[in-house]
Amino acid sequence: MRRVEIETALNESRNRILARLGAMSPEQRSRPLTTSEHDPDNSWHALDHLGHLALIEHNFIAMVRRHLAGDANPVGLVTTREGVTRSREQILASVHAMTDEYQRAHHDDSLSRVVALTGDARAQTLQLLAELTDEQLDETLVGAPWADGTIGGVLGANADHARMHWTWVRDAIGESTSSSGGDLSLVAPATGSTRPRRR
Repeated sequence: MRRVEIETALNESRNRILARLGAMSPEQRSRPLTTSEHDPDNSWHALDHLGHLALIEHNFIAMVRRHLAGDANPVGLVTTREGVTRSREQILASVHAMTDEYQRAHHDDSLSRVVALTGDARAQTLQLLAELTDEQLDETLVGAPWADGTIGGVLGANADHARMHWTWVRDAIGESTSSSGGDLSLVAPATGSTRPRRR
């Protein structure tokens, strides 16, 4: 049942975010919305948030494959390959720099290109999921702070990650359209407060 739940969550999450972004106008998709955690002078638009999902999904896939290959440190967040322990601040700074580098490289990508990039990442996740046994899905991915820390939990976390980024986009659009008198029809009511920054 766990496999069914993971794949269902992944499929529903992708369909939902594609439908929501597809309903936005080109101007809404390319409007600066959230401030980078790495560089306060850099802003992300809605497509940046969608494209970012591909980066993280590929990273999760690589971590799982390293685990399957016998790597004792497949995630490599807390401890580097050289065995150096990093502080939380160092980890966050490294992650924010990595995500900003990817965002800048794909900032001018079209909706079609971003959908293709995220589609490729999702295809690889589903392929990996198909290769794994039920027992492997329940194995602990050492060093993983996401979900329940198992391989299945980490792969399924892609759905929660997409939901989180859509919430930031939605709330930022609500703020920006409210101040400009724009159309709020595509923005769902906020269910909670989030700061207008991306991660």
